[in-house]
Amino acid sequence: MISVDEARTRILADLRPTPAEIVALANAWNRVTAASVVARLTQPPADVSAMDGYALRAADGTLGATLTQIGAAPAGHPFAGTVGAGQIVRLFTGSVVPDGADAILLQEDATKDGDRITVNEAVAAGRHIRRAGQDFAQGDAVIPAGRKLTARDVGLAAAANHPWLSVHRRPRVGILATGDEIAMPGEPIPTGGIVSSNSHALAALVRASGGEPVVLPIAADTKEAVAAVADSVLGLDLLVTTGGASVGDHDLVISGLQTRGLVVDFWQIAMRPGKPLLFGNLGAVPVLGLPGNPVSAMVCAILFLVPALARLSGLPAAPPPATTALLGAPVRQNDQRADHLRATVGTDAQGRLVVTPFPVQDSAMLRRLATADALILRPSHAPALPTGAEVPIVRLDSLGL
Repeated sequence: MISVDEARTRILADLRPTPAEIVALANAWNRVTAASVVARLTQPPADVSAMDGYALRAADGTLGATLTQIGAAPAGHPFAGTVGAGQIVRLFTGSVVPDGADAILLQEDATKDGDRITVNEAVAAGRHIRRAGQDFAQGDAVIPAGRKLTARDVGLAAAANHPWLSVHRRPRVGILATGDEIAMPGEPIPTGGIVSSNSHALAALVRASGGEPVVLPIAADTKEAVAAVADSVLGLDLLVTTGGASVGDHDLVISGLQTRGLVVDFWQIAMRPGKPLLFGNLGAVPVLGLPGNPVSAMVCAILFLVPALARLSGLPAAPPPATTALLGAPVRQNDQRADHLRATVGTDAQGRLVVTPFPVQDSAMLRRLATADALILRPSHAPALPTGAEVPIVRLDSLGL
């Protein structure tokens, strides 16, 4: 068995970002840029007023001075003339500062009497003026490649005059559940069978991670049924299977797909839950085989599928971000397998994070996982720890899952 870190490293080393596609700016939120976004104009394009007021020469803006208003320049309608000695022009926020002016008199610092404007607060050169290019200049790379676009980024791209953006295509992820005993929600459940939760949970995780899930029909427990999946992988960037990769007589994912050319990179890792993890390639399509138990499948998806989707999407791929918390209950000594304990998170009287593992850590208890706030990360051969000890955790809410 290999370690969690080695398994993740080998998975990510085999993946490449998806090709670029062009999308409308309105559809660019949460997509990953495939190229830098370069400003197509300068912002602001000229010196503009940051406030409502008057444009004048700083030398004329002394306390008590009275100037003559020679015009007005609402935003979008620049003043065509030049401001001379003793003259002043009415401006508004965003108005272009006219030639000859180098200061702004705020409207609340002025008294108006017809076209005569009295200065009630001395001005300073350059104050309240936004200089041309203060935000960005034409040719500036305002958004780097490999960035997941926020709403703020979309606004910046719009300001830089981009109606379309080059982004990585969403990774297409096939999701295959296997087993005679499982049925989709709402379908008749076979005798002794169960409802499949993995397909829907993984599809939601793929969407949350920026991918496009393709849920495939459940494959029966025969080599032929599993092998037939190979006919459905064309156009996929990744195939994810659940179940059928352990050591039982009906665990047929490896043997079934090997009849269609599956090359296995590794199988089984030293972790709990999730020992029977498979990774390989079916032709040009990477295959990630997750355990069938729902909790095992989701924990493995958090540790391996989420970083894989980041890599495919053009993002930096890394382990889920970890932080630390204090144990709310003692934990036992660990064996050779890394543990990932489902837990709740709270705070103590001093406001410190406290993480409390569920007393039962069964890999089929999906309700516990759904109500968990975090995974406690326990490396192999970790010693027993008392209440109050500091441990590393992964906050599930920080992953948006």
